[in-house]
Amino acid sequence: MKDLPDDGFHVFDTTLRDGAQREGINLTVADKLTIARHLDDFGVGFIEGGWPGANPRDTEFFARAREEIDFKHALLVAFGATRKAGVSAEADPQVKALLDSGAPVITLVAKSHDRHVELALRTSLEENLAMIRDTVAYLRSQGRRVFLDCEHFFDGYRANAAYAKQVVATAYQAGAEVVVLCDTNGGMLPGQIDAVVRTVLADTGARLGIHAQDDTGCAVANTLAAVDAGATHVQCTANGYGERVGNANLFPVVAALELKYGRPVLPRGALAEMTRISHAIAEVVNLTPSTHQPYVGVSAFAHKAGLHASAIKVDPDLYQHIDPEQVGNTMRMLVSDMAGRASIELKGKELGIDLGDDRALVGRVVERVKERELAGYTYEAADASFELLLRAEAEGRARRFFRVESWRAIVEDRPDGTHANEATVKLWAKGERIVATAEGNGPVHALDRALRVGLERIYPELAALELVDYKVRILEGKHGTQSTTRVLVSTTDGKGEWSTVGVGENVIAASWQALDDAYAYGLLRAGLEPQE
Repeated sequence: MKDLPDDGFHVFDTTLRDGAQREGINLTVADKLTIARHLDDFGVGFIEGGWPGANPRDTEFFARAREEIDFKHALLVAFGATRKAGVSAEADPQVKALLDSGAPVITLVAKSHDRHVELALRTSLEENLAMIRDTVAYLRSQGRRVFLDCEHFFDGYRANAAYAKQVVATAYQAGAEVVVLCDTNGGMLPGQIDAVVRTVLADTGARLGIHAQDDTGCAVANTLAAVDAGATHVQCTANGYGERVGNANLFPVVAALELKYGRPVLPRGALAEMTRISHAIAEVVNLTPSTHQPYVGVSAFAHKAGLHASAIKVDPDLYQHIDPEQVGNTMRMLVSDMAGRASIELKGKELGIDLGDDRALVGRVVERVKERELAGYTYEAADASFELLLRAEAEGRARRFFRVESWRAIVEDRPDGTHANEATVKLWAKGERIVATAEGNGPVHALDRALRVGLERIYPELAALELVDYKVRILEGKHGTQSTTRVLVSTTDGKGEWSTVGVGENVIAASWQALDDAYAYGLLRAGLEPQE
């Protein structure tokens, strides 16, 4: 173990336990090991790995983590409950499983709401305190660091403040390093959190932590309110994953502590890895990264309005609360029918196209964008199509890698209920006329395959391209099937991803335009020279 963070303030991550309770997340042991490595790279102080003994997967995780991960920054934490009523801590099999996990830190969950003690645990308030006292003391005697989570603390405090505070004092006096106040139902607001934490801190003298659920949309604010009131331990999950609507999001909490509070809670340089870590964990849990997540979302520093762009051209800080590079993100200019000259100039600079002081060119691009968006195109979601448009206006012509003579797609409805989809494309590339036909599992897929069949011999670089997303939207039109269709296609070459847009009177025509742009842009990225 090396390079451990300052113990004066704890960043405690519970993605692998509490975060895994989110609907739609089902982590394998391999997934948990991968996420643990990402979190350790990020520099959190504690990683709660799960509940050993409660299920085989968590037990296996702790066994493998000991052998397979050389933690640089974090300590691994095992989660479990206090001893059962009427059973000694030494004899409780679940307490033994916590020790057997080998985790150097153990978080115990305990009831702090009197009604939960009597109705859920079915024991007395006195016995609950004894369960806490005995288990904490026993685990400390076995050389473990112990934190205690007070489940339903704020609701319990409202019902019986004296007993809730007694739970805190009992745990702390027995040897728990931190007593964590849990807003288990997520119903608290920042002002309420602040008042309770201040009172409990003054009345018990315990070191306090905060665990906030996001049911009111205030989990991050509640966490920071607790810090303002004196808490020195924050429990969070990556991307706010968690049961119901989720937990306090690790990334905005850490960014606020580092950048707004001036409190260094991560290793030097780690904050700049935050966007990468956030997206990497999203990929592991197989959830699309939230585009509008604070600090790390792709839209976190995206600017669309022309007024904003004009100001940003003078000074980016005028419409940004931090430099996005501090958290590993980037500023983006969105091009839409709201775009003004400044938006186009900044977008051109972002794409590496110097528009100089050519006001006429910028004006033409602005009008072209507005004209196209009126017809149904959207360039804020299709940077690649916009770059092709911008280059065409800047150079006075659309230089393409191939010229399409015609295309057609046929869908055959067979008597047995099956369908056959076939497409033919006729095009010119490098002076050669090509006719290619292919089948697919739909007309758009057949067109995509026919285009590849026709071009890959001449442009082998196309073999690396893969369509990764396909979206169709029916726009307002005359009525029914006469409505205009917009298609967005996302493509990757294994090194990066780009989006293109097509608009047409039907989904196949719109798809063809988007595919045409996607391939042209892919070849441009590959460093090839377009044909005249």
